[in-house]
Amino acid sequence: MTIDPLLLLQAYAIGVFPMSDDRQADDVYWVEPKRRAILPLHGLHLSRSLSKKIRQDRFRVTANRAFAGIVALCAQAAPDRPSTWINGPIERAYRHLHELGFAHSIECWDGDELVGGLYGVALGGAFFGESMVSRRTDASKVALAWLVARMRFGGFSLLDCQFMTDHLRSMGAQEISQRDYLQLLGVAVGDVPLGAGDAALSAGSGAAAELAFAPLAGDAAAGTLPLSPSLTVAGPLSGHSIVQLLTQTS
Repeated sequence: MTIDPLLLLQAYAIGVFPMSDDRQADDVYWVEPKRRAILPLHGLHLSRSLSKKIRQDRFRVTANRAFAGIVALCAQAAPDRPSTWINGPIERAYRHLHELGFAHSIECWDGDELVGGLYGVALGGAFFGESMVSRRTDASKVALAWLVARMRFGGFSLLDCQFMTDHLRSMGAQEISQRDYLQLLGVAVGDVPLGAGDAALSAGSGAAAELAFAPLAGDAAAGTLPLSPSLTVAGPLSGHSIVQLLTQTS
């Protein structure tokens, strides 16, 4: 089974996303939750211990340098998660979206070991978080904090977390109705020309995603474009500056 990338993006634009029953399943089904978890970009909760860990740069944080590795890590079974919804067709679909410039990852490294992170889809002013993983304490939380800070810098307006979890709630996620979610979604992706057919796939995620992710990608990943010459400000690129941005009041 193959998921068409344009169909997948169009589904996101109307509030629908794919899942499967488990890692070994062949089929994919489409989900439109009646209640949706979002994380307000100015409402992230950072505990004192997490702020300290981010400031001290406990993990080296990058973007789009190990997308396939993050998806594979998220798809692995774990003691608290014997199976996942990321089957073969879904994994291939997001790797394809990454190649097209729409799917992005935040990675946390302990030395040269990939120990956590997250991935999702950027479309206009929205980022749709798909999955996150930790193989070291707080690695996924650090990745989420970096994601929120970079999204704020890039000018995003919506971080879609799909389903509420205790983990997300502790960091400030809120659950809203489908109606309220679709209103936020319409504002975030309203200018994305998905009706242009396959031509829309050549445009990539857009300027917000380039601002958010390119400075963390650098030239370390094969096939990853460096920061555009037109983007002269890189934004927060250290743990200290990330915490400073997230905790400042406006």
